[in-house]
Amino acid sequence: MTSKLDQLREITTVVADTGDIEAVARLKPVDCTTNPSIVLKALGTPMFADSIKEAVAWGKKQGGASEAVASAVADRLAISVGAALSKLVPGRVSTEVDADLSFDTKASIAKAHSIIAAYKERGIEKDRILIKLASTWEGIRAAEVLQKDGIDCNLTLLFSKAQAVACADAKVFLISPFVGRILDWYKKSTGKDYTPEEDPGVLSVRDIYNYYKANDIKTVVMGASFRSAAEVEALAGCDRLTIAPNLLEELSKDEGKLERKLSPDMKKPAAKIEMDEKTFRWMMNEDAMATEKLSEGIRNFAKDLVTLRTMVTKELQAVAA
Repeated sequence: MTSKLDQLREITTVVADTGDIEAVARLKPVDCTTNPSIVLKALGTPMFADSIKEAVAWGKKQGGASEAVASAVADRLAISVGAALSKLVPGRVSTEVDADLSFDTKASIAKAHSIIAAYKERGIEKDRILIKLASTWEGIRAAEVLQKDGIDCNLTLLFSKAQAVACADAKVFLISPFVGRILDWYKKSTGKDYTPEEDPGVLSVRDIYNYYKANDIKTVVMGASFRSAAEVEALAGCDRLTIAPNLLEELSKDEGKLERKLSPDMKKPAAKIEMDEKTFRWMMNEDAMATEKLSEGIRNFAKDLVTLRTMVTKELQAVAA
């Protein structure tokens, strides 16, 4: 009997939600996705010690204010992690635009172009990269422009159908609807435990997937943020699933039968939703979970970004001393 992971790979593109080089080499996902938290964790391993030294040495040669230099070095390090991952996967590596730009469309577009340019300097073309943006109204508008520029985007921190519909209208390449964080919110709010078939995060992704397939929307649905292998199994058949190494390992050791839960053939009729900014903001306002988890996610990613820049500042100061 083949493992559930191998069975999953037959119906879903498996993506690794990690910056762990050894895990990626061992588990062989098609794509990798990163965020500030993952980058920070990767840089804490011995594998990236030389990358930190190189980036700091590069930073010392740059002019300008110390904060700007620290930010540039942090960007360089994020690219170093992404570049290392790109050597191990045949597909894409997602790299995130700074969380503190989540409400600035123009700055997000500029940052995305600088990320693509930085990868190109290392011989990595834009067709190997996905630009990750928070699914704010401003982030979605930035993605709309970037897609027209030929830069594919991954819209993250997505918790609601309103966000998914707006992303589809913007013709973004891929969305990452979160599962586990939705479950976290409902468990805390209600005090209930949920089976995989009742899981609000699972049901949210299934609803978005059905809406896309029913309306012939080409945007890729990539479920993310899983709390258990059972959640992953409940979305078997989704276009893509980005999964942490511990859950990939668990699925690789389980030789039970995996049942397909999602398929374009299973789609049900779903009325098209007309979306504009007013409708988007009202739907988000009416969805306490989505509003709270989006804000929390941006805050946490911004916090990790500050931690990374602080680490870089200390390294730059140590070299100066």
